[in-house]
Amino acid sequence: MHPLKKNPFGHYLLVKKWLIRFFGLVSHGRYQRFNKLNIKGSEIIRSLPDKNVLFVANHQTYFADVAAMLHVFNASLKGRNNSLKNLGYIWNPKLNIYFVAAKETMRAGILPKIFTYIGSVSIDRTWRSAGKDTKRQVKMSDIRDIEKALNDGWVITFPQGTTTPFKPLRRGTAHLIKTCKPTVVPIVIDGFRRSFDKKGLLIKKRNVQQSMVIKKPMSIDYENETIDEIIGRIGLEIEQDPSFLKVAPKKKVSGVS
Repeated sequence: MHPLKKNPFGHYLLVKKWLIRFFGLVSHGRYQRFNKLNIKGSEIIRSLPDKNVLFVANHQTYFADVAAMLHVFNASLKGRNNSLKNLGYIWNPKLNIYFVAAKETMRAGILPKIFTYIGSVSIDRTWRSAGKDTKRQVKMSDIRDIEKALNDGWVITFPQGTTTPFKPLRRGTAHLIKTCKPTVVPIVIDGFRRSFDKKGLLIKKRNVQQSMVIKKPMSIDYENETIDEIIGRIGLEIEQDPSFLKVAPKKKVSGVS
């Protein structure tokens, strides 16, 4: 690799590689030692094209979810089957993996700014700002940045745009799918909310069984499926549709049939 080679966002790939190596080493124990990550479907990763792949997932922490996916993706590409054993897979990581994140999150401290270099496509949220609900127009520059990332490689996005479970999915994800026609791969994660703080930087509890299920790419009719149909299907795939909410059975009252 030429030491001055950059990605489409102007980041030096050699710097990005060493950052991924360092944070991969630091974070590995969170999924392999302090807590255990149970992985299913890693073989799907190896069958994907090198570009224009969109991963859609539920969201439980700001950064631990993405870090786990980077581990799983790179381990899978190096031949690991549903395993993160032998950290050597991080030495030559896939460098064209990006993740969509809110700009205000990625500007909050030095670590988020470093994570931006690792692969964040930072966008302005249209529905929330500084902890308050709002309504803003989608910035075309944000859309172009995501398209640029898809043209270069893989993009991870969290369609709900929040770590709160069962919130509605944002329609912008479906618009992006219809425009760019990517390979769409659903991922379902669990256990991260119990094991990490909200930011995903601190271990809150140990010996938690975390899980990541990588599902087969969705078959999408990009021309004929509507925005609502695509959003509805993604909600089911990432298990965030309201139908997945478990309704507790009513307690039987003594003496009443």
